[in-house]
Amino acid sequence: MGGSKEYAVTMRAKERVAAVLPVQEHWLPLSNLDLLLPAIDVGVFFCYKKPPAKQSKTTFGSMVSALKASLAQALVTYYPFAGEVLTNPVDEPELLCNNRGVDFIEAYADVELQELRLNNPDESVERKLLPKKKEGVLCVQATELKCGGLVLACTFDHRIADAYSANMFLVAWAETAASKPISLAPSFRRSLLIPRRPGSHDSSPDRLYALVSSLQPPPSPDQEAAVNRICYVAADDISRIQAAAGGRRTKFEAFTAYLWRVLARGARPEDKVCRMGAVVDGRTRLARGGEMAGYFGNVLSIPYGTLGVEELKDMDLAETAAAVHGWLRQATTEEHFRGLVDWVEARRPEPAVARIYLGEEDGGVGCVVSSGRAFPVGEVEFGWGRAVFGSYHFPWGSSAGYVMPMPSARRNGDWVVYMHLLKRFLDVLEAEKPPVFRPLTADYFLADAK
Repeated sequence: MGGSKEYAVTMRAKERVAAVLPVQEHWLPLSNLDLLLPAIDVGVFFCYKKPPAKQSKTTFGSMVSALKASLAQALVTYYPFAGEVLTNPVDEPELLCNNRGVDFIEAYADVELQELRLNNPDESVERKLLPKKKEGVLCVQATELKCGGLVLACTFDHRIADAYSANMFLVAWAETAASKPISLAPSFRRSLLIPRRPGSHDSSPDRLYALVSSLQPPPSPDQEAAVNRICYVAADDISRIQAAAGGRRTKFEAFTAYLWRVLARGARPEDKVCRMGAVVDGRTRLARGGEMAGYFGNVLSIPYGTLGVEELKDMDLAETAAAVHGWLRQATTEEHFRGLVDWVEARRPEPAVARIYLGEEDGGVGCVVSSGRAFPVGEVEFGWGRAVFGSYHFPWGSSAGYVMPMPSARRNGDWVVYMHLLKRFLDVLEAEKPPVFRPLTADYFLADAK
């Protein structure tokens, strides 16, 4: 991006924002599906232009005051975000809902919005605009830019909330700021994911998940470091990939297949297999009269498929998409999620984790794709205009890559794609002809900003 530069961020203030009404202190147990998540944090951020001239009285100070006041109100309903995760007597994480509050940081960045290299979040976002959560469940940072714009960023504990839950909260926070009723009330009913008596499951949880105690010591660290990138994929290219996948597959399946083949082309000679996984949200599979629509917590499974590197190179996109559809379909049933709940219950308090996250299989590479199609980039609006850009940020610390496509703030059918991959895989993606993963520039995300 032309005009990009190094810049400094200065922290101006930090305070703790608690729910405006008292919360009765209580313990909220994590569900069996929450317990499948390691202690990792997820980031998400939104960029806003300077408020329009007609809002001349809207300053950074007034925006921060509005954010804090509405956050304090939203935390009354979303009180788990104001708690803290502690270890219970059986050495499992548990949420103490005590209204400790959310750490809220105010900062200033000596850079203009158009100068931010958002395509390279390692340089522009990490350790600058996105806060490092040290305590609690949620941390927030509001950063004033030299141009008068604002970046709002959050970091939250993945053990407490998945992206669906975080999206609900972000929309509710914005609705509260606009003095609107919360459109989707959260549900914390852990009984919706209670294990069955007696429990039962098929063989899929044993293939997809592993007890931490059963794992071999990790190999010596790979010298290759994963890097973070954000790009965009044009709507026409998404349609073209779907058509090349045979037309019968969803856009997500076709996109996942496309990435899987790229992974094979970036494999080293010693990489014999490629694993591709996808995050599946179980809410619609477990729906009981709409009760799961507002469920707050993790309702995820990560199925994956394994193919030989050379086999993948010989397959066309339609064949690869059919393979994706095959292993994805097995995890899109109510029985799969009920069985996963029962599998965890039979092994508690032993912690377990997704095998593809660990990258424990020898001689291969892996990646997970998570659909962010419900990312509410156009709905997180606090009174000074829509966000001109927004993205999740999740360098999850695994040897497997992580990719998340989300709707563009331009609302034109394009996808913004966050990628956490080894650089050699990014090199293959960027060398594609015709180009699919296009560099994110200010000309792109500011083009339609009003």
